[in-house]
Amino acid sequence: MSRPVVAIIGRPNVGKSSLFNRIIGTDSAIVSEEAGTTRDRHFAEAEWNSRSFWLVDTGGLREGSDIPMDAEIRRQVGVAIEEADLMLLVLDGQAGLHPSDARIVEILRESGKPWIVVANKVDDPRSTDFYELFNLGAGDPIPVSALNGKNSGDLLDELVRRLPDSAAEPPAETLRVAVIGRPNVGKSSLINKLLGEDRHVVASEAGTTRDAIDSPYTYHGRQLIFVDTAGLRRKSKVDDGVEFYSSLRTRRAIERADICLLMIDATEGLHNQDLKIAALAWEAGRALIMLVNKWDIKEDKGDKTAAHFEKECGEKAPFLKFVPFLFTSALTGQRVAKTLDVILQVDAERHKRVSTSEVNRVLGELMARLQPPQAAGNEVRLNYATQVDSIPPSIAIFGNHPELVAEHYIRYLHNGFREHWGFLGNPLRILLRRKSSAER
Repeated sequence: MSRPVVAIIGRPNVGKSSLFNRIIGTDSAIVSEEAGTTRDRHFAEAEWNSRSFWLVDTGGLREGSDIPMDAEIRRQVGVAIEEADLMLLVLDGQAGLHPSDARIVEILRESGKPWIVVANKVDDPRSTDFYELFNLGAGDPIPVSALNGKNSGDLLDELVRRLPDSAAEPPAETLRVAVIGRPNVGKSSLINKLLGEDRHVVASEAGTTRDAIDSPYTYHGRQLIFVDTAGLRRKSKVDDGVEFYSSLRTRRAIERADICLLMIDATEGLHNQDLKIAALAWEAGRALIMLVNKWDIKEDKGDKTAAHFEKECGEKAPFLKFVPFLFTSALTGQRVAKTLDVILQVDAERHKRVSTSEVNRVLGELMARLQPPQAAGNEVRLNYATQVDSIPPSIAIFGNHPELVAEHYIRYLHNGFREHWGFLGNPLRILLRRKSSAER
C-alpha cells in the first residue's frame, strides 16, 4: 500500500528542518541559523500510531525575490504542494506574522488540499506569544517546539487524524508490476511493446516519464497492472524538484507492487545505481525480474555473453543469483513477450507453500551434511522449522540459541532451501526463533 505524503511548507528560518528531524527522529536534514539552508528537498519514512507516511522537507519560500535560487525554490515548493496529500504550514511563534505568511496561506488554499498550521518555537504551550498567528484565519495553530519536542506528540496525533484513508486494495487476483530502473533505459518503450500500443510517451531525453502511470493488461486470464515509473538517479544527481518527486513516486510504486521489473541498459552494463534499485525492491520483499534491454545493439556478443553477464551481476550482488534475467530489446520486441510468462512464473513462486514435514526433512539433511557451529561453549541446536509466510517466502527455524547461529550458517541453510524449492525471483527470509519453554 502506498503511503501518503506530508509536505512541510513555510518561510526560511522558521524551523522546518528541525521539525522534520524531530518527526523522523534523526538529523538527516541540515539545520542552521542561516536562512535558506534547505535548498534541496529531503524525504523520509515516518510512522505514528501505526500510520506510515512520507515526510518531505521543502526549501523556504521567499515571495517577491528575484534571486534565481529563490525562484527555483518557489517552483519546487509548487511541485511539493501538487504531490502532497497533507501539508504542515510552519510559522514562527516567536517572531509573529510576516507578510509572506498570508501569501503562502493563499497558495495553500488554492491547492484545495488539507493543511495544519504549526506555530513553532513555542517552548511553553501555555504562552500567548503565538496568538497573533490566529489572525491569519487559517485555523487554530498547534504550538510546538521542534527544538525540544514540546507538544510534538499532539501535532502528530492531529497529523495522523488528518491523513487521507488508504486507497482500496486492488482485487487479490490483480498482479501489480512496477517497471523500475534508471532514466532512459527503455521502460516506457517496453510497456508500449507489451501493450501493443503507444500508451506511454517515449523520447530520447532522459526523464520523460515523471509520474507513475498504471496500465491494465490481461494475459492468460490474469489481470496485470503495469506501472511505468520515472527513473531513479543517484541522490547527488537529483537536483531538480521534478526529479526529486519522480524518485519519491518510484519508491511509492515499489511499495504498491507485487513484482518489480528492473530494466538495465545492456550497452552500459550494471551500474551501482542499478544495484541500489534492485536492493530497494528486494529488501521491501518484492519479487524481482531483471530485464537487460537494448541487447540487440550490444557489441561483441557471443554464445556465452548472457551467461557471463548474469554471473558478473551475481558476483556484485549475491541475491541476483536467485533472480531471472531476460535479455530483451524493447525497440525490436526481442524476447519481450517472454516477459509475461516469466512474470506469471515468478508470481507462482511467490505463492509456493512447502509442507512442514518437507521443510524439516530438508533441514535434517542440511544439518547432517554440516552441523551448526558451536558458539562460546554453548551447544547450538536447531530443532525444527516451518514455512510461516509466502509473500515473501519466509521459513522460521526454532532452536535453543537462535542468537548464536553464525551468519555463514544461515546463508548455508538459505542456499540449501533454494536448491530444493527455488522461490525464483523472490526474497527468501530465514527467521531464527527460540524454542518455547513448554517445548523444551
